[in-house]
Amino acid sequence: MSDAFDTPISAATDPAGALEGPWRKPANMLKAQTYDDHASIHDDATAQKLGFRGGTIEGPTHFSQLAPLLHRLWGRAWFETGCISANYRNASYEGEEVQAVAMPTGADTAQVSVRKRDGTVVLTGSAAVGAAADAGAVGAKLQRAQALATPRILAGCHVGMRAPTRQVRMDYDLRMGDLYPFSLAEKLASITETSPWYARGDVAPWGRPAIPMEMISVLCQHVAADDGFPVANPVVGLFADQEIRLIVGPLSPGIEYRLEREIIALTETPKTESMWLRSRVYLGDGLVAEMILNQAFLKASSPLYAGPG
Repeated sequence: MSDAFDTPISAATDPAGALEGPWRKPANMLKAQTYDDHASIHDDATAQKLGFRGGTIEGPTHFSQLAPLLHRLWGRAWFETGCISANYRNASYEGEEVQAVAMPTGADTAQVSVRKRDGTVVLTGSAAVGAAADAGAVGAKLQRAQALATPRILAGCHVGMRAPTRQVRMDYDLRMGDLYPFSLAEKLASITETSPWYARGDVAPWGRPAIPMEMISVLCQHVAADDGFPVANPVVGLFADQEIRLIVGPLSPGIEYRLEREIIALTETPKTESMWLRSRVYLGDGLVAEMILNQAFLKASSPLYAGPG
């Protein structure tokens, strides 16, 4: 127990010192998500056409399950300079129980995972605070990735392409648009791990509340439809890898931030074309948070891959 979370945490049965959170059933809050006038991978019918069991739960939803474990390891530093660097392995669905695990690997680093009851791994990766976050799982994955040789879905995109700089903010009662059709207050009503440090008021040690790390993803990504990157639609994308890093945290509701977004890599697998985006969040002239996202577009969902070849 702590002043930030009342989540029950237990030591794993292995001798490595891992921490385990409780089994949870995260909610899929993106069933009504739309982009480019079509439904997303989080919609049951769309997901089933692509071979998924149903609408998937967005990956960073599970970051909230990891937060109490990482706060147990590092205290306030987790909210101020914490980082989760995650490789998404398998989809999870509403109604399924999942559990978060964190195993320390050093004073400022840990391995993290989220798994299902049957042992299926939803995500694996690394977590860290401070400068130790420089060597994360997402960066390692990007170094191994195969460059996109003959793009179809992303033929109009190139490394270094930038979205317009814009001002963004998150308020408790502000819905975050078609990509995220819910508000922070609605998220906090269903979040797997509650915290008084997320709530309205000045209970948190900074005199202002913290935005949960999973909602930093929303802050950065809710404007994606206006980026202007020339993705060939219709196509369905999903999050394949994601790193969120606080540099001067926490981020808070009601504060206006400057957001800059840039394509840093284009890669592919036999099933996907991927756009790797770096989002940088500034308060005034100071960089306060970063996100790296591998948005993988499913070749099977694009008419450009229909038929031979």
